[in-house]
Order: sequence, then C-alpha cells, then structure tokens
Amino acid sequence: MLLAVVATTAAGYQAADQRQTGAAAFTVSTEAIAQANELADAQIEDTARLAADRNNTNASIAAAQEKDRVAAVAAAEAAAKARREAAQKVAREKARKALAAKKQAILANAQADPRAAAQALLPEFGFGDGQWSCLDQLWMGESGWRYTAENSSSGAYGIPQSLPGSKMATVASDWRTNPVTQIRWGLQYIKSSYGTPCGAWSAWQSRSPHWY
Repeated sequence: MLLAVVATTAAGYQAADQRQTGAAAFTVSTEAIAQANELADAQIEDTARLAADRNNTNASIAAAQEKDRVAAVAAAEAAAKARREAAQKVAREKARKALAAKKQAILANAQADPRAAAQALLPEFGFGDGQWSCLDQLWMGESGWRYTAENSSSGAYGIPQSLPGSKMATVASDWRTNPVTQIRWGLQYIKSSYGTPCGAWSAWQSRSPHWY
C-alpha cells in the first residue's frame, strides 16, 4: 500500500514537472515570436525609410536637373534674343546709312532736280509724303522750282520766293545758288507760319494775287 502511494506521488511530481516544462517552452516560443515580429516591423520601417530617402533623393535630383534645364533654356533664349537684336541693330544701321547716302546724293544733285531734294528734306521738318503734292504746287506757282527765280517787282528770290532773298542767309550764306539752302529756309518758314505745306497752299490759293 505504501509503495503504491509513493509511486502515485512520484508520477504526480513527474507530470507536474512536464506541465511546467511545457509551459516554459510555450512562454519562450511566445517571446521569440514577439521579438521576431518586432524585428520584422523594424525591418519594414527601415525599408520604408530607405525607400522614402531614395524617393526624396531622386526628387531632389530631378528638381535640380529641371532647374538646370530651365536655366539652360533661358540662357539659350537670352543668347538667341541678343543675337537677333544685334542683327537687327546692324540691319537698321545699314539701312540708315544707305538712306543717308541716298539723301546726300539727291541733295548734291539739287540744282538739276530741286523737287527731289525737297521731297528728301520733308521729314527733317516733320512733314510726311502726304504734304508733297501741296508743296509741289505751291512752289511751282511761286517760282516754277527755279532756284534763280527773282520777282522783278518785289525782289522775292529763289524757289520759295523769300522776300527779301537775304532772309535765307539764316540757313547758309550760299542762298543765291544752293537750292538746298532755299528749300530748308522755305520749309521752316512754312512750318512756323502755316503749320504744313498744305496749309500754306490753301492760303496761297485763297489770295489774289497769290502769295503766302
């Protein structure tokens, strides 16, 4: 009977030990799983952080590249604009010189063609091409465009029939023989007295005998 009790007691202790060992084993396994989960979470966070860092780096690189591209385009456009403006300036200067040379040639031939000289001089006094017809008729009526024309009665002289002719010396001393001097004086007189050649022509027509 005593042996049976001892055996039963020993078996109970053994079973209890086995249960404790199993519980301990279960506890270790749970902690290991928790640690593994924490490690996995940390790895996921690290991976996400690295990915975000890469994305940020790539975005920064892309932004820098775009900034460089925009700057390069702007620089190229500015250079092209500068070249265009320089070419336009050269072209304008070339055209200006050509017009000046043409005008000089016309003025040099004024004794032979005073009407062409007068047309070339209109812009100097702010008159457009629309004033030419009036001026042409006015001075045709006054002097026939002859730079040596002289009114035997009044003494008026030259293409614009300055009275007296010596008034034209305010432009240059060669007023007797230079149509350009006479024309410049006449255009200035018209501008100050009538505003435009058409204004002078209108006044000339309204008077009898004609004068302006």
